[in-house]
Amino acid sequence: MKPLDKDLQTTKTNLDEFGQLTTRILQYLPNVLSDSFQKNDYIIYTSDIAGTKKFIRPINQKLFIGNVDDFESNLKQLQNIFLKIKNGNKINTEQKNIIDRTLYTIQQAIGAGLDLLVNPNSARKHVGNRFEELIKVIFTEIGVANKHIVLQIPYQTDEGTKTYKCETDLILSPYKSVKSTSTFLDENEIVVSVKTTSKDRMGKIFIDKILIERFLNHPQKFIGIFLNDVQRKSSNNISFTLVSGLFMVYSTFLTQLDGIYYLDPPPNAGKAPYSNHMKRFSELITNDLEKLLTT
Repeated sequence: MKPLDKDLQTTKTNLDEFGQLTTRILQYLPNVLSDSFQKNDYIIYTSDIAGTKKFIRPINQKLFIGNVDDFESNLKQLQNIFLKIKNGNKINTEQKNIIDRTLYTIQQAIGAGLDLLVNPNSARKHVGNRFEELIKVIFTEIGVANKHIVLQIPYQTDEGTKTYKCETDLILSPYKSVKSTSTFLDENEIVVSVKTTSKDRMGKIFIDKILIERFLNHPQKFIGIFLNDVQRKSSNNISFTLVSGLFMVYSTFLTQLDGIYYLDPPPNAGKAPYSNHMKRFSELITNDLEKLLTT
């Protein structure tokens, strides 16, 4: 078995791998956490080892499953829920909560492990990479064809034709396999932006949608998937990073996205008019996705 710090930095390709890594982290954390501060629903844990104090990203205690046995039980239920979704069965509210809590626990446990064991610059990169891999695994589990595609957009310069690479985190398809290519996106497929937070990134989704639609000359479905929009502020406080007013300005004057989905939605996401655009991730895979993938 790899050392935990190496395991955290290794690509994950299925739910079992994510589950095993999460279990290792949940077993590790109680041995190294030294203090905590609570702010609303969030806890900021600290670790003080060999005179070095480290902070863990804010953890939503209503979502995070800290007990190993409880997590493993929820993971088994999650796998059964994914099978039900794949088979077209209805999912109830309790099962939606299992989806959100289990996936949130996986990603935040990974984030916590990286906060403690890996250089901050590398940790940021790997937190994002693991989240993209987790989302890809989810769509594969529920039987939705998906693929990472880089759209090549040519443009003219004084030096001749050059190419802008417009990277999509994921393409979701209603077909058996993804039809989009590096030069064309199928109108019935969905471009997905997968980010741990919308901070400094929300605007790019709108710009990419406008750019791609103008280049392809047809409408393109676009959604965003975020982990959360909360960060630590000083040593014992939090702040929310969703710039909700800017989101509404973009939505009103630039273009409309087809949905924004959070594992841990910020407070404004539950209030009108933001609630018309922002939902929990479980709503995407249990309700909205079927409509979005209608050809």
